Amino acid sequence: MIEQAYVQAGDKPAPALKEIRDRIAKAVDATEGSTGLERLACWLQMPVDSGFGKMMDSNCQGRAKKVGALLSPTKEGLFMPADLGSVLSASAAWAGIDIALKTERAVYVNGPADHVGGTTSKFTSGFHVIVFLAVGKDADDRVYYLGLDPDVGATAESRAAWKALVAGEPETKPEEFTPAKSLGVVRSMILGDEEGSFGPLVRKYYVDTNAKFPKIKRFG
Repeated sequence: MIEQAYVQAGDKPAPALKEIRDRIAKAVDATEGSTGLERLACWLQMPVDSGFGKMMDSNCQGRAKKVGALLSPTKEGLFMPADLGSVLSASAAWAGIDIALKTERAVYVNGPADHVGGTTSKFTSGFHVIVFLAVGKDADDRVYYLGLDPDVGATAESRAAWKALVAGEPETKPEEFTPAKSLGVVRSMILGDEEGSFGPLVRKYYVDTNAKFPKIKRFG
């Protein structure tokens, strides 16, 4: 699994954190006219309830394409690199990804579910797709990619945040959210509550850019 961490105050990726936040906020707010469930399903891969026993869908591929397009404001649109498990040169592929990110194009990142997913994700076989939005370096020169994983169940932190949002007796199910509630939920899960950071669905990914992704295991 790719090592992941949460954004820290002082991180300076390209594009800048504020620019990424503004881009996400603008795109999320633009879905305001949809029904509550449509907005939620556009941005989030959700469980049917707070127990995370079952997810509402497994459409990570379609969701990443849609979200990636919404977060690519330039005419070039979403960048979809070649299969990162089969490229001739991993470093060359990631150099191309860096260029796309720095020109405000989101990047579609497809890989084995147990490689690009989170530690508590229900999706552990086959493939999973996330979206990268920026590239940066930590103080120790470690390169990271700022990524959005719509999977609400991907980490302990994202699960806790989701449970807090649906808390109640009985709890609020996704299909019961009003349009206004759904907008707040999406913003909370992705953007969080503090200007200098993000919600639990946006994380730093420490990719080994000199190595190909593991091969995706195909079933059936």
